[in-house]
Amino acid sequence: MSARRITRTRLFAATTVALAALSLTACEGDELTGSPAPESATSAPADGNSPHPAGGTGDTGSTGTTGTAGSNGNDNASGSGSGSDSGSDAGTDDSDSDVPGECSASDVRITAANAPRPINHLLLTATNTGSTTCALPPYPAARFGEAQSVPPVAESSKPQSLTTLAPGESGYAGVRLSSGDGSGENGYDANTLTIPFEDGSIATVKLPSGGVYVDTALTVTYWQTDASNALEY
Repeated sequence: MSARRITRTRLFAATTVALAALSLTACEGDELTGSPAPESATSAPADGNSPHPAGGTGDTGSTGTTGTAGSNGNDNASGSGSGSDSGSDAGTDDSDSDVPGECSASDVRITAANAPRPINHLLLTATNTGSTTCALPPYPAARFGEAQSVPPVAESSKPQSLTTLAPGESGYAGVRLSSGDGSGENGYDANTLTIPFEDGSIATVKLPSGGVYVDTALTVTYWQTDASNALEY
């Protein structure tokens, strides 16, 4: 082999080695500079934390949903309180509207008549002449003449509830004026009768002609809705 050919061969080999060395240096340069690969840029977060799977974003969304549920819970609590107040007001209005007021002497007319039987009994009739329903007192606290006290009431005649009168309706009470066998004491003739009401008003009742005779047997009944019940005691 000639000297020129040997020289070319060596020059080609040296050039090849140099090119290989340059290529190797370029690869190492890429690794040293830390240039990220395309796949690493997709999977690694910018803050350098451990990479999360695609489901990580879904987890964050679930946390947000939990917060919304908490907000709905507050709305429900508010609605419950509002409903309670509304029910309470309605109940109060209904109960007040169902309770009748007390009768007064200005809207009740009371008459007195001798009962055919039993003897020595008087029948009182109270008629509502007003425009609204009202409740009579439990019984007539009758005062005959100048009496300083009211007669006792027959407890056996007590009804289950107060007698109430709608406009035009009547209630009844019986009065035992005196004993039929003369066992009563301190008898006297009475020509006037007054009956007070709960509001302080007083009704003046006209007695039968000639007045009535009363003694210590004087007794009244509770107000009744039926006249026959008022004369049974």
